Amino acid sequence: MTDIIETEYSIGQIVKHKYLDFRGVIYDVDPEFNNTEEWYQSIPSAMRPRKDQPFYHVFAENDQIFYSAYVSQQNLLVDDSRSPVEHPDVNVFFGDFDGQSYKILDQSKN
Repeated sequence: MTDIIETEYSIGQIVKHKYLDFRGVIYDVDPEFNNTEEWYQSIPSAMRPRKDQPFYHVFAENDQIFYSAYVSQQNLLVDDSRSPVEHPDVNVFFGDFDGQSYKILDQSKN
């Protein structure tokens, strides 16, 4: 039997990092940590998250670059700026923006 994991955030939602200067759109979620130990240990210990929580894949951006981030639930906040995200992959996976989140595109129609 598979456990159901409740998450605070959802796919398509715009979030920002609690400590680092970036915001973005969630495009996938892992129910708990699912990355390498090397990646995990590279996080400064003062902000290293617990592994037993959801981790989100985020199309991230800051003033300089676009990238993909892997972020724990405890290090995310809702981005209430109501501004769209400019990351170029957002339009590939998502449709309309309602000021808080993007509508997920039906990939079966492609």
